[in-house]
Amino acid sequence: MFHPTPTAQPLPFDHMYSGMAARDSAGSIPLADAAVVQFDQLLHEIHADAPRVDADRLQQLAAWLIALPSGEAHEVIDTRLRRVQELRAMLADEDWDIDEAARARIGKLLAYIDREDDLIADRTPLLGQLDDVLLIELAWPAFADEAEDYRDYCAYRQMQHPAGAAPERRAAWVRDRMDELALWQHMLWVREQHYAPWNLPRTLFRVS
Repeated sequence: MFHPTPTAQPLPFDHMYSGMAARDSAGSIPLADAAVVQFDQLLHEIHADAPRVDADRLQQLAAWLIALPSGEAHEVIDTRLRRVQELRAMLADEDWDIDEAARARIGKLLAYIDREDDLIADRTPLLGQLDDVLLIELAWPAFADEAEDYRDYCAYRQMQHPAGAAPERRAAWVRDRMDELALWQHMLWVREQHYAPWNLPRTLFRVS
């Protein structure tokens, strides 16, 4: 089953399995079991269907990140943190009427990311924000649709400059997108039609 991710290149977390003695690997980082449990609980408060997080899978992910070339490893971190900036902008945008449940989920995510004393200390070289980006990655399905709609609205607002107050600008976006969808559905319907009825008899004319 497809799960939305914040970037086109998902973290390999779903392909890592616990019980592989990853704690003794070269990428091992100190993790308190109680802190891992709290991290997992927070994740599932934000997105109840997220996969479970345990210390071994975190260690395996850390080892994977360390093994990447430096530039690629930092890109893994930075691309996901950039999506978080979009979430911050969405919460602050008066044009976007986000519901309270989604706002609360995003608020929990941002509160964790803004902490420095979280599961992995932010001052840890390279790995300091691994827990942050893992939380972003695994919780993303909880607000992926909202984030993508907001990204589309921002592009529309920049190009079309809709007039009016905030509710009117957003209503214009919805109206125009619905019109585009109706046009696309019509074009698809026309494309699937035959120029002549498909059930006409094969021999239309008889020459005597």
